[in-house]
Amino acid sequence: MTLPTDAELLSSARTDAAAFRAFYDRYAERVFGYHLRRTGDREAAYDLTAETFAQAWLSRTRFRDRLAGTAGPWLFAIARNVLVSSVRLRRLERSACERLDVLTEAQAGPDETWLEGLDEALEELPSGQLDAIRLRVVDELDYPEVARRLDTTPEAARVRVHRGLQTLRLRFRQRMETP
Repeated sequence: MTLPTDAELLSSARTDAAAFRAFYDRYAERVFGYHLRRTGDREAAYDLTAETFAQAWLSRTRFRDRLAGTAGPWLFAIARNVLVSSVRLRRLERSACERLDVLTEAQAGPDETWLEGLDEALEELPSGQLDAIRLRVVDELDYPEVARRLDTTPEAARVRVHRGLQTLRLRFRQRMETP
């Protein structure tokens, strides 16, 4: 029995999440290693890996097999874009803070007005995402422990945290844009 190609898995993943899981299993360690080598930070590498696969999931219907069944170059292009976006965002934030002469948290107490509405936004999250965020962000547990407490895999825990945080970011961005 031959294993399905990456292209076959991604094609099947359009309607079968298990096919995407098989694709994930095939590449997760390599993508994590890619991010770890570039960041030197295990937690950042886990987060970037989760974001890479979240983007791959969202883009799976646009995948075109141009390399005889392999999707590695496509996936690593996504990983690179995720990494570059993360670096660019941090650089822009730092640059903006410098231009505005904003004090760092170490220099001044944090402005807690941004917390307004956080409880309501958290309550609107699906319970799996909310539990994952509380364990990871509030309790500061590592992903293996979050996974153990949620009775899932570390990868699934990362995805739950990522999706929950992404939802919160979107809600807060919308709130900030609304006068």
